[in-house]
Amino acid sequence: MDVPAHEPQAWRPVCRRQDLVPHSGVVALVEGVQIALFYVPQAEDGGVYAIENRDPRSGANVIGRGIVGHLGGELVVASPLYKQHFRLADGSCVQYPDQRLRAWRARLNADAVEIR
Repeated sequence: MDVPAHEPQAWRPVCRRQDLVPHSGVVALVEGVQIALFYVPQAEDGGVYAIENRDPRSGANVIGRGIVGHLGGELVVASPLYKQHFRLADGSCVQYPDQRLRAWRARLNADAVEIR
């Protein structure tokens, strides 16, 4: 989803609001990339997060099946395989700073879930 510098970044729809499951993940395929979408309705920043679905340690596409929770006051998802925690806001790993997931800005726009 990297956009060349000469092109403006635009919001793009990836699914509908009804496709989201509160406090859980769903996965959307966007231009060949699996993106894990998480919906946390009571979050202050809108509650929709989009991070890469591929676990950097195992290489498996499983992040969307991870458990969502709070760790140190931050929203995270635990990888189902090795249990490392990734911040939903930016895809960084709590335990291993060298592990990182790509992250996209996400929002609800009426009935559409959009990423940028």
